[in-house]
Amino acid sequence: APAASAGNRAGSGADNGSNDDGGTGNGTAADPGAGGTAGNGAFRDLAKIVYTGTLSLKVEDLDAAVKAGRDVVRKAGGFIGASRQSNDGDRSVASITYRIPADRWEEAVAALRELGSVLGEETNSTEVTGQIVDLEARIRNLRVSEAAIQAIAEKAVSFEEILEGQARLSEVRGQIEQLDAQRASLEEEAALGTLTVTYGREIVAVVRAVEEAAWNPAGEIDRATGTLTGILQTLTTAGIWFGIVWLPLLAVLFGLVLLGRLVLRRVGVLARISDPEIARPPIAPG
Repeated sequence: APAASAGNRAGSGADNGSNDDGGTGNGTAADPGAGGTAGNGAFRDLAKIVYTGTLSLKVEDLDAAVKAGRDVVRKAGGFIGASRQSNDGDRSVASITYRIPADRWEEAVAALRELGSVLGEETNSTEVTGQIVDLEARIRNLRVSEAAIQAIAEKAVSFEEILEGQARLSEVRGQIEQLDAQRASLEEEAALGTLTVTYGREIVAVVRAVEEAAWNPAGEIDRATGTLTGILQTLTTAGIWFGIVWLPLLAVLFGLVLLGRLVLRRVGVLARISDPEIARPPIAPG
């Protein structure tokens, strides 16, 4: 029986290993699968994905767990972005925000889970490849517009044309800077995931710390500042256009109105002088 089995294996190997051209059939059959795996890997390398998450751990030794977490993240090539720790005996908790390279995200999260008992975990992944490509296209288009406006501004002769060209250049360059900052921010977020880990010895203390961290005043400040900056930029742009374009037009219109009133008044005076009935002085009675 062993010999028969060996013969079957040998025969099978000979059938699979050869074809009409003398090539190996196994290698040919494996190529599609290998190509598919390589394609998936290439897609993952090209895709820009933002990883975020939270992890709550119950640990026996808070300081040792925090140190071990720092070592795990550093080994993965990451760093600590923010940290907060409250010392209250057994109720002490530490909330550490790690920035972890995207290609080491899963490995680092798995290692951090091993530092204690997992009380809660939430991870999210958002692909931003399309957003980055769209921002890059818009930036390229704006740079083309910037070059065109620059060429027109260099040929400006009058003071008004120069001011208008500078205003348009400032507006376009401001848009480029804003979009470029958004693109850089997305690139950074995609390169480094953000994971907030809360360590604690008591479950209640850990849960309370997670609930308190849910409200992020720093994030609210950033969003409010961004909104205010956008409003101020819009108002500044409107003021520039009003001062350079609309104000001179309004001044010209106002001058034309005054000139028209003066002309009408002068025409009325001349009409009164040329009309004998109007020009004749009144006759005294008696």
